[in-house]
Amino acid sequence: MARAARRRDGHIARERMLEEAMAAIAEDGLAALTMSALAERLGTSGGHILYYFGSKDLLLLEALRWSEAALAGERADLLARRLTAERKLDLFLELYLPRGPRDARWMLWIELWARTPANEALHRAQEEMDQGWQDDLAALLAKGAARGRFAPLDPAARAGELLALLDGLSTRVVLGQRGTDRARALATARAAARRLVPRPA
Repeated sequence: MARAARRRDGHIARERMLEEAMAAIAEDGLAALTMSALAERLGTSGGHILYYFGSKDLLLLEALRWSEAALAGERADLLARRLTAERKLDLFLELYLPRGPRDARWMLWIELWARTPANEALHRAQEEMDQGWQDDLAALLAKGAARGRFAPLDPAARAGELLALLDGLSTRVVLGQRGTDRARALATARAAARRLVPRPA
């Protein structure tokens, strides 16, 4: 029983570290996140954080995994809702795009993208998380086409095209590029989706 309690406490402690890491990134940016700064926020030591994650790179990856797991749950809920395929696609676009230039999840994605060419484990983890979005969007498109809500299409190819567009728009939002805020990015994504996923003739 004591061992089980320790496991639960460890799980709670780990989740709290990930929550605080994401909050710190949103508040102060990724560059300001150090193990010592995070330890201070948590009222613990850098060594205690290293015990759970081993390195800053692994902490960042696990924070992204944790955030993406929550979004995977939201995607599952969205796909299960009794809505038209068009409405589901629109909500999918909203879910994918960053909330604004200080979106911690997207700041992590951009940082980890830059590191993946030299890190095979990171590359595999990134591909795994990307594949979840790809599979869910392809399923949404396939179901919409099967029900006559969308014109016939290749769901996997069209999902890949849409996600590539969303990645570009998201990067521009997070970098705060002039003329690209969330509202404009969403409008652009919706217009592109109408072209890439047309309604039946």
